[in-house]
Amino acid sequence: MELDMHILITGAARGIGLGFVRHYLQQGHDVWACHREDCGGLSDITSDKLHLLRWDVGSDQPPTGKLPERIDLLINNAGIYGPGKNGQSLSNITSADMLAVFNIDCAGPLRVVQRLQSRLAHGGVIANISSKMGSSADNSSGGTYAYRAAKAGLIIVSKSMAVDLAPQGVHVITLHPGWVRTDMVQQTGLIDVSTSVAGMAAVIASARDYDPGQFIAFDGKVVPY
Repeated sequence: MELDMHILITGAARGIGLGFVRHYLQQGHDVWACHREDCGGLSDITSDKLHLLRWDVGSDQPPTGKLPERIDLLINNAGIYGPGKNGQSLSNITSADMLAVFNIDCAGPLRVVQRLQSRLAHGGVIANISSKMGSSADNSSGGTYAYRAAKAGLIIVSKSMAVDLAPQGVHVITLHPGWVRTDMVQQTGLIDVSTSVAGMAAVIASARDYDPGQFIAFDGKVVPY
């Protein structure tokens, strides 16, 4: 990928998003890092290439802060899990929980792209962070209704974005970060943040080797859905 990219990352205050921020800053790129109320780990970073934006992707309100005029890479990372596993069982899941998770994990990235479409550079890339939990082909354990449904919805939204933005020269892919040790899963994952981010960044760098809208894991393998 080109030098000195303008990169915007949502959900950047902690976990995978914060990992992406550190990764791309280390490579010398300008990074616009989006957070909600709390800056989290972003407050520990000192860099003139880091630009903070307050942006709740679950709201239709615009971000607070100055957006970049050009965006070469947009990483839609913001997401929530919703209720714990038992709270997302067939007996316990509620429509309110379903809609709350869908609003952030699926409608959120759509809101972001709608607001930023005119700023996306020709030749730019959008990487939407979904999860293998959204793959019907991979679902052998059931349950987790809200999270699975929202992440499945994002895969389809991402595919439509890929089709619609292709004439603008923007390439869209969907990523599975792996089961990562983050606060979302109480640090119970199989891989650490740096491993996941390094893998996804490598996929992003070769995004055009993949079909528009394709669903790809952090290790470069295509995920059936």
